[in-house]
Amino acid sequence: MAWFNYHHFYYFWTTARLGSFSAAAKQLNLSRPTISAQLKQFEATLGKSLFDRSSRSIKLSEFGQIAFGYAEEIFTSGQEFQDLLAGNLSFKPSRFRVGTPDAMPKLITYRLLKPTLNLPHKLQISCVEGKLDDLLAELAVHRLDLVLSDSPVGPTMNVKAYNHLLGESGVSFFATSDVVEKHSASFPDCLGLLPLLQPIETTSIRRNLNHWFTKLGIQPQTRAEFEDSALMKVFGQAGEGVFPAPTAIEKDVCSQYNVKVLGRTVEIRECFYAISVERRIKHPAVLAISESAKDLLLH
Repeated sequence: MAWFNYHHFYYFWTTARLGSFSAAAKQLNLSRPTISAQLKQFEATLGKSLFDRSSRSIKLSEFGQIAFGYAEEIFTSGQEFQDLLAGNLSFKPSRFRVGTPDAMPKLITYRLLKPTLNLPHKLQISCVEGKLDDLLAELAVHRLDLVLSDSPVGPTMNVKAYNHLLGESGVSFFATSDVVEKHSASFPDCLGLLPLLQPIETTSIRRNLNHWFTKLGIQPQTRAEFEDSALMKVFGQAGEGVFPAPTAIEKDVCSQYNVKVLGRTVEIRECFYAISVERRIKHPAVLAISESAKDLLLH
């Protein structure tokens, strides 16, 4: 591959970052026509469009968004290195950007990420939450390094990413002592008598729960549904009902939320994935996560 012009790459980054050819020209001390001509030449070298020319304002093309992600990392790191040489900046850890869906159990996320805090090369972890589709879109343009999820990338998702199964866990049901004592029925029959706190319908765990309840002939008394797994546990802690969580974090849930285990099942399996743009895991932080999963989750 030919060595492309990093000056042009810098012009592109500046223009995309400032959102205007005029603003970029002013900062770079060049004329607007010069910037425009240089970027057209850069696009010709790449053989791809960086901007959506049909838009009247600065709008990056799909490839332009990917290129901007790389440019942001390259030139931000370069500026930090200059500051370091000038004595204006102490050593800064590399940033490891992780996305998790709202329904992903926070305690699972923490336990999986914890080993990355102790790697020889220090990392600064940046965690964001959102819809899985949105997180995968961020992963595709390299704004995220990894997505931790309880759902894999499906064949209908238009994203080139790879599922790395970390492991799985059965499901336990938790409640405060007051809730448990309201009914003497044995588990799992008591789940049809007690108020139930559940994940929302669109989550994989909810679909598995529905299938299990139907199989057992249980009519759950759903009191509330939650997109955020942590909020569901807070309601459970307040005595509002029974809630499910992975058996792998039973002790943590009981300790943190002052609840008891009502019962557990291995007929429902929660699977957890590391989703990356790499077919083969090479990033040291992702390798550390994969190793930690061996102790936390079943394989």
